Amino acid sequence: MPNNTLSLYAITVLIWGSTWYVIKLQLGVVEPQVSVVYRFALAAVLLIGWCLIKGKDMRYSARDHLWMAVQGLFLFSANYAVFYVATGMVTTGLIAVVFSTIVGWNIVLGRVFFRTPVTMQMLLGALCGICGLALVFWPEVSNLSFRDEGAYGLYLCVIATVLASLGNMASARNQKRGLPVLQVNAYGMAYGAAFTAVYAWANGMAFNWDGTVQYVASLFYLSVFGSIIAFGTYLTLLGRIGAGQAAYATVLFPVVALSLSVWLEGYVFTPTALAGAAMVLFGNILVLAKSKHFNWLKQN
Repeated sequence: MPNNTLSLYAITVLIWGSTWYVIKLQLGVVEPQVSVVYRFALAAVLLIGWCLIKGKDMRYSARDHLWMAVQGLFLFSANYAVFYVATGMVTTGLIAVVFSTIVGWNIVLGRVFFRTPVTMQMLLGALCGICGLALVFWPEVSNLSFRDEGAYGLYLCVIATVLASLGNMASARNQKRGLPVLQVNAYGMAYGAAFTAVYAWANGMAFNWDGTVQYVASLFYLSVFGSIIAFGTYLTLLGRIGAGQAAYATVLFPVVALSLSVWLEGYVFTPTALAGAAMVLFGNILVLAKSKHFNWLKQN
């Protein structure tokens, strides 16, 4: 893994910005929720194996496992199960734009669960992001009809983003308790895969397999690169430059995802959508910005 801070940041943004389109390659033969099971089951096996090889302590109390399971439910199960379905309805670049508003949801839920202070700058940034989303999805928002697939996809994206934010809250709680992130996520991914498997089984979904190169390669990319490598680089950034500055990756994900949508999905920006995407990005920057928020670049 590279030691250069900017390289770590670039890897995180490029991989997580590209995963939205790669998820689309999973759709088809295998049910979306079953693909989520495969993704995180593989990632969990690899992470747990890595922890064992490195001699990490894998013994935790029943209470700790309960909270790992909570994190797995929201962060590695429910939100992805919903996002995978939404990917079949909405352009992947726009999904990334919706997901970037997790910054605002984290502010709200952080206040609710941890009494984190909320500043006027944060509120203005969140409002800017909401208005930007309305512009990006204006055709769907103006109609507000569940019968429209795009509108329904938007609702699913918002729900999935809130679920992911709840997963972040569970992760924050676990870290405050001193639980190591690597082991927690290894177990969390295992629990997340198990929860999704139970849901799929209860709803009569077939655990079939797609042996095409496209499916296998995309599953490998999402499990290894999207769920392990990018997470590892992000954790390294957290330890090096702090959570606030590392969170700028969330601002740049949509830039990569939208570029891929234009190139690979034929997405065409309308002036309204372009203005909306810019507002979402600016709102996120406003929420995260501090007076010396780019000082970490001087480390390179």
